[in-house]
Amino acid sequence: MSLFTKRIKINTPKLLSALAFSLLTDICLAQTPPAAVLEEIDPGLRKIVTQAFKAEIIAEGFDWSEGPLWVESKQMLLFSDVPKNIIYKWTSEKGKEIYLSPSGYTGTRPRGGEPGSNGLLLNPKGQLVLCQHGDRKMAMMDASLDHPLPKFVTLADNYRGKKFDSPNDAAYHPNGTLYFTDPPYGLERNIRDSSKAAPYQGVYKLSKNGHVDLLADTISRPNGIAIFPGGKRILIANSDRAKPFWYVYELDSEGRLIKGKIFSTTLGTNKTDRGLPDGLKIDKQGNVFASGPGGIWIFNKDGRILGKIRVPSLVSNCALSADGKTLFLTADMNVLRIRLR
Repeated sequence: MSLFTKRIKINTPKLLSALAFSLLTDICLAQTPPAAVLEEIDPGLRKIVTQAFKAEIIAEGFDWSEGPLWVESKQMLLFSDVPKNIIYKWTSEKGKEIYLSPSGYTGTRPRGGEPGSNGLLLNPKGQLVLCQHGDRKMAMMDASLDHPLPKFVTLADNYRGKKFDSPNDAAYHPNGTLYFTDPPYGLERNIRDSSKAAPYQGVYKLSKNGHVDLLADTISRPNGIAIFPGGKRILIANSDRAKPFWYVYELDSEGRLIKGKIFSTTLGTNKTDRGLPDGLKIDKQGNVFASGPGGIWIFNKDGRILGKIRVPSLVSNCALSADGKTLFLTADMNVLRIRLR
C-alpha cells in the first residue's frame, strides 16, 4: 500500500488513472467467481455432460429472469423478466432485445411485486403460451412469433369461479392437455394478499375443450412442472423450505395424478447453497435438469442424482435446445448458456 501511495504522488493524473483502473480491474477479476462449476456425483453424468463443459453469460442486466424457452424454428431464446413485465429475446446474432411488453400484466393500476409473465411454452400449433402473474391467467399471444403484440387470448383464469393466484409454470402433454402450477408468488402480498381466492395452491390441467380440472391442492408451493417422455409420468417441484421436494406422479387414463411419491429432496444439503426446487426440464432420455440449492441438479429418470452444475447466482429455471446439447439458465440478473454433450 505504501508503494502505491508513493506512486500516486509522483505520477501524472493520466498515469494515475490508468494505474487505478488496472488495479480495480485486477481486484474485480480476482473476486469474480466462475460462471459455473461441474460437480460429478454419479458416473452417469458423463453421458450428459462431457469434459468439454463450458458455461458463459450471454445476457445480463435483468431484475429477475425466468421462464426460458428455446424456439428452434427461430433460433431464439425467449425469457421473462418478471418484475419488469417484459419478455426478452436472445439470438446469437443480436444478443438480447425486448420481445414483448407488457408480458403478464395488462391492467392500468400501478402495482408492485412480480406482475410479468413467468413460464413460457409453445402449444402444439407453435403459438406462444404464457403464465401471466399479473393478469392471473394462462394466456396465448394472439400474434405470430415474428411479430409479437401484447394482445392475448385467455386460455384459463379461474377454477369454479375462483380466480387463480399467479400461474407459474406449465407443460403440454403429447395429447394436447396443458398442465400448470399456481403458487402465490405473483400476488402483491403473496400468500397474505386479500385478493387470494382459493385457500390452497393448485396444480391444474386444461383440456383441449377448455375445461379446467384441479389435480392437486396439497402441494404447498407448486412451481416447476414437466412431463416425462411417453406422457405417463409428471414431475412437480415444491418451493417450500419445509418440504423442498420434487414429486413424481403417474397419469391415469383421464390425465389425473395418481401414485404420487417423492422423486428427490434437497433436505440435508449444504445450508450455504441458496435456492429451492424451482423450474425444471426433462430431456428426451428422461434426464431431469432442475434448479435447486446451488444451481442445477441433474437426475436420471428414476430420481438418482447424477451431479450438479453449481452457479454463483440464484437459478430460477432452465431450457434445453432441440438437440439437447445446450442448456440455458435464467440465473437472477443473468442468462447463461452451457454446452452439454
